[in-house]
Amino acid sequence: MAGCRAVVAGFLFEYDTPRIVLIRSRKVGLMNRAVQLLILAYVIGWVFVWEKGYQEVDSVVSSVTTKAKGVAVTNTSELGFRIWDVADYVIPAQEKDSIFIMTNMIITMNQTQGICPEIPDKTTVCQSDASCTAGSAGTHSNGVATGRCVPFSRTVKTCEVAAWCPLEDDTIVPTPAFLMAAENFTLLVKNNIWYPKFNFSKRNILPSFNTSYLKSCIYNAKTDPFCPIFRLGRIVASAGHSFQDMAVEGGIIGIQIKWECNLDRAAALCLPSYSFRRLDNRDTKHNVSPGYNFRFAKYYTSPAGMEHRTLVKAYGIRLGNLTSSLP
Repeated sequence: MAGCRAVVAGFLFEYDTPRIVLIRSRKVGLMNRAVQLLILAYVIGWVFVWEKGYQEVDSVVSSVTTKAKGVAVTNTSELGFRIWDVADYVIPAQEKDSIFIMTNMIITMNQTQGICPEIPDKTTVCQSDASCTAGSAGTHSNGVATGRCVPFSRTVKTCEVAAWCPLEDDTIVPTPAFLMAAENFTLLVKNNIWYPKFNFSKRNILPSFNTSYLKSCIYNAKTDPFCPIFRLGRIVASAGHSFQDMAVEGGIIGIQIKWECNLDRAAALCLPSYSFRRLDNRDTKHNVSPGYNFRFAKYYTSPAGMEHRTLVKAYGIRLGNLTSSLP
């Protein structure tokens, strides 16, 4: 019992202090101060100043809408004299964070449901009906084979198909591009950002902009870096490519909108910067299925009640908007 009291008394009423040894040595003293300075420099320089370790970080919530403007004129034997505006070359009218502008096309007019000879290639050229299998429809076929071998021209026969006739022939892509004037079309990119944690929002149409400025400005990385209106040809050039070449078979461009927002500073210093990059592969050594294209059709009914369609294979430039931030 007495031993337990002694232990408790010692725990409550005794106090230990470490023994300090003072060493008088320049070498040891300088080494000690150098280590302390290194630790202090790391905490202040790296953690606080460079990495901003004292700050909270939030992910940006962003929305982007893009509007195109511009008019082109063409005069061809197939279509005649025609004016092209936004409703003609922006397909579809609205997309999420992107826009497609048609620059070239292969158009097949007045198609109807019927039978016609296939486009000649190594799988469709025939000598007799025995070469054509009735009811077959290959992956690259334009229709369902009837089983007949019919003349495609004076010298060539191909398997007949039930399809939308006349068939589209896309073996030759028009060069130069059909809508070369698209180089001067403009894009208005509207970007809204929001940091939920800080309840901070901003858009790339800055408070200092007015209507007259937006009607006259065109983005230039050096002279007008905050203008949200971009010329299509300049976007392609900034991505390191030729618009004349890209317009023929199409392609995909990424518009990178980068916000640098340090919310310790004034909100006016939270500003966007823009960069451009081609995203589809243009390696000349591996150039199978280049560019960007798709098909769509416009349907109508003749006075006789027969259904017709105009088939368009559209080549163009798809622009995707990518938003990032450094809060």
